Amino acid sequence: MHRLLTTILLSTALAGSMPLIADEAHHADNQNKRYYDKSAGDYHEWNSTEDRAYHQYVSENHKKDREFDKTNSREKDDYFKWRHSHPEQDKH
Repeated sequence: MHRLLTTILLSTALAGSMPLIADEAHHADNQNKRYYDKSAGDYHEWNSTEDRAYHQYVSENHKKDREFDKTNSREKDDYFKWRHSHPEQDKH
């Protein structure tokens, strides 16, 4: 009986911590993503500044607002061209 109770308590504690671990890993993955801009030959590291600039681009150009990594390569290229012509977005 004591072993069963210990097993149940331990399982419950571990199961409760799994979503937290998964959320932290997802957050870390998003912070470390880099996208290669082949026309400019540089990388764009995805961080809060880049995300803010992307949403500004989406708004100004009346694009569908969705996560950047779900856009196709043409949409990414269009954003990168806009981004290089709007470096002031880094200051916001």
